[in-house]
Amino acid sequence: MSEYVRSRIRTVRKARKAAPRAAVAVAAVLATLATLGAAFGGTADAVARAPRPAADVYVAPNGDDRAPGTRTAPVRTPERARDLVRKRVPHQSGDLTVHLAPGTYRLARPLVLDARDSGGNGHRVIWQGSRGTVFSGGRAVRGWRPVKGDAGLWSAPAPAGLDNTRQLYVNGVRAQRARGPIPVTLTATATGYTASADTLARWRNPSDIEFVYPSGEALWNIQQYGLGPWTEPRCPIGSMTGTTVTMAQPCWDNSTRRVEFPDIPGRSINMVGPAKLTGGALPGYVENAFEVLDQPGEWYLDRHTRTVYYRPRPGENPRTADVAAPVLEKLVDGRGTGRAPLHDIALRGIEFSYATWLTPSSPEGFSEVQAGYTVTGPEGWKTQGLCGYTPGGTCPYASWTKMPGNVAISHGRDIEFSDDAFTHLGAAGLELGTGTRNATVRGNVFTDISGNGMEIGGVDAPEPGSDADLTRAVSVTNNHLYALPREYHGGVAILNGYTRGNTIAHNQIDHVAYSAISMGWGGWPDKIGKPATANVSRDNRVSNNLIFDYLQALDDGGGIYTQGLTGSSLADGEKVTGNVIHDQWGLGRSVYTDNGCTYVTVEGNVLYGAQANVAAKHIDYRDGLGNNDPTRIAGNHWEQGDRDGDDKGVVTSGNHILADPSEAPADIVAAAGLEPRYRGLLGRTFAADSVPEAPTRVGDFAADGSVYVTWNPSYVEGGSPVTSYTVTATSSDGAQTVSTTVPAARFERIAYARVDGLTNGTPYTVTVTARNGVGRSERSLPAAPVTPTAGGSGALPGAPTGVKANAEATAATLSWTPPKTTGDTPVIGYRITVSDGRAATVTGRDVLVSQPRAKGMLRVIGKLRPGTAYTFSIAALTATGAGPSADVSLTTPPTSG
Repeated sequence: MSEYVRSRIRTVRKARKAAPRAAVAVAAVLATLATLGAAFGGTADAVARAPRPAADVYVAPNGDDRAPGTRTAPVRTPERARDLVRKRVPHQSGDLTVHLAPGTYRLARPLVLDARDSGGNGHRVIWQGSRGTVFSGGRAVRGWRPVKGDAGLWSAPAPAGLDNTRQLYVNGVRAQRARGPIPVTLTATATGYTASADTLARWRNPSDIEFVYPSGEALWNIQQYGLGPWTEPRCPIGSMTGTTVTMAQPCWDNSTRRVEFPDIPGRSINMVGPAKLTGGALPGYVENAFEVLDQPGEWYLDRHTRTVYYRPRPGENPRTADVAAPVLEKLVDGRGTGRAPLHDIALRGIEFSYATWLTPSSPEGFSEVQAGYTVTGPEGWKTQGLCGYTPGGTCPYASWTKMPGNVAISHGRDIEFSDDAFTHLGAAGLELGTGTRNATVRGNVFTDISGNGMEIGGVDAPEPGSDADLTRAVSVTNNHLYALPREYHGGVAILNGYTRGNTIAHNQIDHVAYSAISMGWGGWPDKIGKPATANVSRDNRVSNNLIFDYLQALDDGGGIYTQGLTGSSLADGEKVTGNVIHDQWGLGRSVYTDNGCTYVTVEGNVLYGAQANVAAKHIDYRDGLGNNDPTRIAGNHWEQGDRDGDDKGVVTSGNHILADPSEAPADIVAAAGLEPRYRGLLGRTFAADSVPEAPTRVGDFAADGSVYVTWNPSYVEGGSPVTSYTVTATSSDGAQTVSTTVPAARFERIAYARVDGLTNGTPYTVTVTARNGVGRSERSLPAAPVTPTAGGSGALPGAPTGVKANAEATAATLSWTPPKTTGDTPVIGYRITVSDGRAATVTGRDVLVSQPRAKGMLRVIGKLRPGTAYTFSIAALTATGAGPSADVSLTTPPTSG
């Protein structure tokens, strides 16, 4: 109406100039318009000056940035659309929508948003895409030709702008950067290594080669290479001369050196993990070397000749394939400030894809501490985040460098991401950084991301100097996060730092390498008898999430991992409620309350299929009274079976032993995960179906004429479930190759396979492949060679230790630690015999991994009779035989009520 009024005023004024004799009529019309204007709250002139609805902006991949951005004449780039929005926002009287037509928008640079791009007059700017709207930081790689003299290898010129990248995608499927075993024996030195031969020095482009330090718990002949079972550092080679390997700095020192407390030998001042890399600081494998480009699905960028190499998978034709290399490190960069926040913006229906992150390829490398945080800078190991614990330490304590987001917002207010996809990314997917508040992340998919899925806040300012820096009121609901992280395996699906009033609810998180949700920070000082780092966290809630198939690559994490102070009381501390968490692969907890974790409530969850369900007890060093960190564990349905009681502040009450998942309360199970209107997210795909990712962490041991093999399963299944694994043992002389195939379901229950028919006295090297409906994965990296041998001493394992039992009326939880001696071969299972005549064989990954460091085991025996006496006998099983049993007896309580 106001636009109509203004138009009529202009018409009448023109008429007055053209026809003076009509002045009386003009005056009458103006008077009428004045009356009309007054009816809407002002004079005609006021109506003419009133804000008008800002025109929407239209964008299409085939548009023209010289066009006005209308429906019929759209602009071409989001950047030009942003510039038009800036001009129109001051006139905004309703939501202003940027309509993004389907198609790929290949960004020449990040889309930078700041306060000028915010909504105005209480309304929002909505960037609205639809299925098929893609913001891409990639470049197409074309001109593929077979490489002469190397069957199966293809090459193409690097596209303009591609100077370096860490990822390549073929038809939307991530290819594997060339990797392989290290072909020489390395001996660690102060600056790197001495090699047993000059092989590496003769490889091309030495400074592009990267050593990787995979971690996880030690098992059989699998080493633990990182700073702990939760980390996976990476360092480039600096230079190679003959047999001298000099590692890039500062990555080498930041990864291998720590300042130790002078009065606590072996305890680093950063208090996370040991004081140096374990395993003699030796890498597990080499990556990004042309010389190990030997399997289908692998690629290599020769930056010096500007040539991309690729070995196609079966059925791929590089000439016709859609091959993309990410170039940009950010796709959207929201740069609000404390004084001028970015606000009232929604990004909907957009796929954010094809971005990389190049810092790990620089001399900084990737010196990981935990959850994608790294030590950085020259001599960072001496000072970074060490605060008052060492001279020159920077504060706050443990403020190491966070992995960046390929889509990032800082100081954002009233921000929304909904119906988006974060996929094919090389850092973290979405970063809601310092000062973000009232943000909504709803109905999105996060997958195929190199590092963390999403990050909320940070840990650089546990006590921010201004309220503007506080991250709070972030809602993360009804998202599907899966098949990540792909490259930095210590990353997590959702990372939450020092924040207030956040809600993480109704998400489904599955098939992840490490922890699903990680909360808090700064609890490690309890290792030296000090209280956790003070911080602003409180009133955070993690509820009704469905989490399964986690810890698929590393160990010592959880479905929900949390540490440090979470509030000032149980009333405002962290709440973990109504979640369903099951099927953990590595060692850890369903809900892991780690160091310094104070004022957490774990209530009404369904927790099963883990080494343990809730870890809770740490000494509270704030008052010197020797109590434990206050924690409430109530009303859960779990396997852990702890008795009710108050253990110096850790209150356990009303929990129920879960003998079978089918016995879990239907209402909790039904409410966990995506709510009904969002379950269509589970069917969204972003690439052609492909073969699975190769299994990892292959280990083995030899027996008489056979070899036992374990591995971590493929958590990236390629869009089709893994159906089987094939284990191949090859003799050192290449004369014999023996394979066995096991169904995936059977392996995941037992966690090992056996290859028979081998020749005693001959060394064998073992690899594993995974198969799905598309085909077979590339070969895993090989396990260290082993040699089958006849006979042996016949020594059997000892009896399990520390056997305990706790019962309800119809079920009992048994717990124990592995035997102190294993005999000739490692423990591969346990046999539980019940006095009512039943027997059960206990297998699984926790059986295998718990042995080296004597980690605890637990299992539930159901179908017991109330008020009945039982004895349970537990014996360890090895390839050699069964050892003696340890017994425990109890009487089940009568049925209550």
